[in-house]
Amino acid sequence: MTVEPTTPPQADEHVLDNPAWHSLVGRHAALSEGNALARRFLPDVSVFAGVRSWEHPDVWDAVLDLVGPGALFPFSGADPVLPPGWEVASRGEGVQLVESDRLETLPDDEAVVLGAHDVPEMLDLVARTQPGPFAPRTHELGRYVGVRRDGRLVAMAGERLQPDGWTEISAVCTDPAFRGQGLATRLVLDVAHHVRARGERALLHAAATNTGAIRIYERLGFDLRRRTAFGALRTPDRTTR
Repeated sequence: MTVEPTTPPQADEHVLDNPAWHSLVGRHAALSEGNALARRFLPDVSVFAGVRSWEHPDVWDAVLDLVGPGALFPFSGADPVLPPGWEVASRGEGVQLVESDRLETLPDDEAVVLGAHDVPEMLDLVARTQPGPFAPRTHELGRYVGVRRDGRLVAMAGERLQPDGWTEISAVCTDPAFRGQGLATRLVLDVAHHVRARGERALLHAAATNTGAIRIYERLGFDLRRRTAFGALRTPDRTTR
């Protein structure tokens, strides 16, 4: 198959400083809930959430109104200074990578589009490979593709956050018995190809400790844009407000 090379489009990078929020109030608004300052995906879609700005004086009340007292609220892309009564329940270091003009995307003939009927297999593959959070309706966030061998789903990748002009490639995973065959790389290039075909650019997030995956992404043509913090905050009891 002859494939014409795709040219990386241009896109404003400022939305990447707060990608979850821009996705929640943009193309994924119908899959989210919340208010003008804090939103989250519906629980069966994704665990991710976002705020307009951690500097806004009313943002803490907005989060508390959304999730309630003593609850968890995920954060990413920022490391907010907490007011009294709030706690950091978990925290990690991550990286954000964006495609460069070195990335040569390519549709994959073996990639099959996955949908609602594939959810049990998708959840099983995620449970065994741990690429990151994945819920029963996560596939509704974008285009997910996989590779099957003897009818069995053995590799997967897809689209998650979609801030304006960008699409995040996520859920990249391969069954341990089929690793070393380049399946994940092929699916990443396939997803990126379709992202570019829409006139958008691709990005990725990874835990900073996942150095092997980061090296692969950089070799494919993704560049480190910034280091990020991610985790979850625990809201205080309402009596402390």
